[in-house]
Amino acid sequence: ESILSRIRCFEYSQKNAVLVPAAALGVGGMLVYWLTSRQKIKTIEMGDGWWGSGERPLKGQEDESIRPFKIETSDEEIEDLHRRLEQARYAPPLEGAAFHYGFNSSYLKKVVAYWRNQFDWRKQVEVLNKYPHFQTTIEGIDIHFIHVKPSYVPHGRAVQPLLMVHGWPGSFYEFYKIIPLLTEPAGHSLNEGDVVFEVICPSIPGYGFSEAPHQKGFDTIATARIFHKLMNRLGFKEYYLQGGDWGSRITTNMAQMLPQSVKGLHLNFIFVGRQGLRGMISVMLGAYVPWLVGLTREDVQRMYPFIQKNIYELLRESGYLHIQATKPDTAGCGLTDSPVGLAAYILEKFSTWTDKSFLHKDDGGLGSKYSLDELLTNVMIYWVTSSIVSSMRFYKENISKDPSLTADARVGVYVPTGLAAFPHELVHTPHAWAKKVFKNIITYSYMPRGGHFAAFEEPKLLAQDIMRFVRKVEQL
Repeated sequence: ESILSRIRCFEYSQKNAVLVPAAALGVGGMLVYWLTSRQKIKTIEMGDGWWGSGERPLKGQEDESIRPFKIETSDEEIEDLHRRLEQARYAPPLEGAAFHYGFNSSYLKKVVAYWRNQFDWRKQVEVLNKYPHFQTTIEGIDIHFIHVKPSYVPHGRAVQPLLMVHGWPGSFYEFYKIIPLLTEPAGHSLNEGDVVFEVICPSIPGYGFSEAPHQKGFDTIATARIFHKLMNRLGFKEYYLQGGDWGSRITTNMAQMLPQSVKGLHLNFIFVGRQGLRGMISVMLGAYVPWLVGLTREDVQRMYPFIQKNIYELLRESGYLHIQATKPDTAGCGLTDSPVGLAAYILEKFSTWTDKSFLHKDDGGLGSKYSLDELLTNVMIYWVTSSIVSSMRFYKENISKDPSLTADARVGVYVPTGLAAFPHELVHTPHAWAKKVFKNIITYSYMPRGGHFAAFEEPKLLAQDIMRFVRKVEQL
């Protein structure tokens, strides 16, 4: 027995001599793989581009200066506008139609009467010029932006650069009410005075005072690259990003392209691709056992009944998208020629995209959230720059391709991300779905009110959420 016991001991020690190093080697190999795979974050190739007319000049011959810019108007511009407003023709609305058929022409006449007789474009130009405007040439086109710095920074506090990007049919003007809250928080009864920003708001190329691309193919990835170049030209190595609508897609691409330059990404509109089988199961089970598929009660309230809210209502609100993604120049002819048509086309979105229930109101609910001066100033930015067609082309350049084949389709977002879900947004994306794309969500907020144009409609709510997000990132 003693001999057998010694043999077993020897066999056991021999097995350990083989198994322990093998196990250690296996665990060590897995650890090394995990560490190396973490470092190999897939990114979008930055590439390069040329969107000017003609051929690109030789390297070093491009004008990279940053030039002060001022919005101006003239008697001729205003007289031409007034003449066109006076000659407008209208189709009578159906009785009781409200905004169910689009912009109600009875209310449109009231808007046009105000525009012609009371709206003061010269005064609004002064309002627009209250912040410093600039232009710089990048990849052959002039990029317009405003750059607002805080007038006072408390001792010991760092100023965070924040790039804010608009969408369609908005403009840089959407941010005029939120800028002072971010640059001077203490002066606007915000307790988040420990976070102070300098804000850069560019106009997307082809929108407003940014020159339109002269070549085909200008998409959100090209825009992302240009805005990175803009921030680099301004001397920033790291910065925060914020966006809604197209601004959300552009800033997301920026985070996918140069994550090392992006300190944090804050969005109030969430682009998430195909959900696949898992998404279908989530939708089917979500209404009955939401906890099983990672949905909250708030998600259920915002998403269901699913067919009505995510298919029927979305189809009703997205007819423009199909036109702009296929034949933007055709539809744009009338909008470029008629200020009344342009106003109806743009302002209808500020009705139902702010709150879907505004469909039932004779004035589209426009007066309950915005002033006519604010709404018409945004329209005028498109009118005086003749940029409606080039802004519409952005849809064709981005949507006419198979979304699963685009460069950003299979690239996750690994930078710290904050998501603000407003209740009247066109679609609701729950945290459980968002995390499939955004791998490092720091804050996810169910906002108490507000719709698609968050900065324009609820500037204080959005500012507070941005500050809360940035404070958490800075504490990491």
